[in-house]
Amino acid sequence: MIRKAVIPAAGFGTRFLPATKSQPKEMLPIVDTPVIQYVVEEAVASGITDILIIIGKGKRAIEEHFDRNFYLEAQLAEQGKKKELERIRKISEMADIHFVWQKELKGLGDAVNCAKLHVGDQPFAVLLGDTLISSGSPATKQLAEVYDRYGGSVVLIQEIDREKISRYGVISGEEIEPGVYKLDGLVEKPSPAEAPSNLVVAGRYVFTPEIFDCLAKIQPGKGG
Repeated sequence: MIRKAVIPAAGFGTRFLPATKSQPKEMLPIVDTPVIQYVVEEAVASGITDILIIIGKGKRAIEEHFDRNFYLEAQLAEQGKKKELERIRKISEMADIHFVWQKELKGLGDAVNCAKLHVGDQPFAVLLGDTLISSGSPATKQLAEVYDRYGGSVVLIQEIDREKISRYGVISGEEIEPGVYKLDGLVEKPSPAEAPSNLVVAGRYVFTPEIFDCLAKIQPGKGG
């Protein structure tokens, strides 16, 4: 049973400049709701209500979004805007949300490592804070179900066109049931000719706590 989730949300979002110069990329709205709220809602819909968000410099707006704003609530109540009041109160009540600061931007592995004390010896989900997944059943719930069957770490994968393969981490492995593969390797951003498949990692993971032992041994890669 997966009871805890980690949402890395510390990156600068340079691909979205200038929109992210003073606003976290995770707070960019899809209509009227920030991306990271959809991510938290996916975790909650997957049965997870203990959530740790990894933030960095310039990300205070994420904390404020999930905290209560008593002044705004009072204004809405005074104006009789019950629907709006209910919506913003729900944001702060849907899960137990904690925050840890990633002091240096040293990649996703380092961000996950910031969660070590919080998750302890339990398996946990990781949901990238700037990535939306559209699916009938929540993607994180599907990964948790695979974890329950096999007892090992699980990554979400998607099929993409080979010409886009160099943007992603690509898996190699054997399909052991429809849509489920036993991995024997991962290649980060290979050329289309070097890629072992056209199946790539898609921003959702379930890890066993052994991941922290692996992170302690691995050396920094490209860009530190």
